[in-house]
Amino acid sequence: MSEPIPWRPIGIMLIAMSCIPAGDAMAKLLVQHYAVPTTFIAWARFGVGFLLILPFVNRRNFRLAGLMDWRVLLRGVLIGAAVSAILRGVAAEDLATVFGAFFIGPILSYFLSALVLGERIGAAQTALLFIGFCGVLLVVKPGFGMTPGVTFAALAGVLYGIYLTTGRWLSSATPPMPLLFAQHLVVRGVLTPTGLPDTPEIGGAMGPLLLLSGLFSMLGNFLLLFAYRAGEATRLAPFVYFQLVAATVLGLVIFGDLPDALALLGVLLLLASGFASLALRRPA
Repeated sequence: MSEPIPWRPIGIMLIAMSCIPAGDAMAKLLVQHYAVPTTFIAWARFGVGFLLILPFVNRRNFRLAGLMDWRVLLRGVLIGAAVSAILRGVAAEDLATVFGAFFIGPILSYFLSALVLGERIGAAQTALLFIGFCGVLLVVKPGFGMTPGVTFAALAGVLYGIYLTTGRWLSSATPPMPLLFAQHLVVRGVLTPTGLPDTPEIGGAMGPLLLLSGLFSMLGNFLLLFAYRAGEATRLAPFVYFQLVAATVLGLVIFGDLPDALALLGVLLLLASGFASLALRRPA
């Protein structure tokens, strides 16, 4: 007998993948309208996330041993570096292009999960993942030129792909809340030397935008941990592409960046690959 992917982790995954580009959209507004340095935005984002998580951490769910786990420390360094890199990309390029280059990450995560974690992969899953990647190529377009913004976005994708794999790696070892707390604590330490000196004078809508950027980022990563506790990384990998769909919609609504015909076709391919994966069944 075989069974389809449960709806619950898919729903959690889609919400998480919408929150992450929403946080970056808030960051782009901060750069465009207030010239806030991306180093400060990255540092402040994790500061907001840390403060939001802190009330929920207690003696029952906090484990000091988990905080000292080298895998937790690695995860914190990876997401801190990835966010710093993608914010540099967001500041220079439109959201859809940035997330298009960024999507080298899911491909890397898919194969790393199989290679490092021993998770099963199949021909149909692999084919669907590459169909989704073809959609990414239509959005980015081969030969687009490695501008600095796109280069930073691709670097962020590599780091994020490894980060996604570590999320599944740690999903059964550390509960989501202590893991997220440890992650934000590590990132705050890593980003403080560059972010704190770039602190601007806060005024106008800067405060609410910083709060929203941190809130969306924290919520997206928190829900991602829950999704990975409920389903295999290799099975959920196609749904990570929903970030690009969300980024395209946010770019259109907030910044007026209208994708061209090829980009819209790419989004349709991404959606098709994600929903087609629902038809795949786990081998007996």
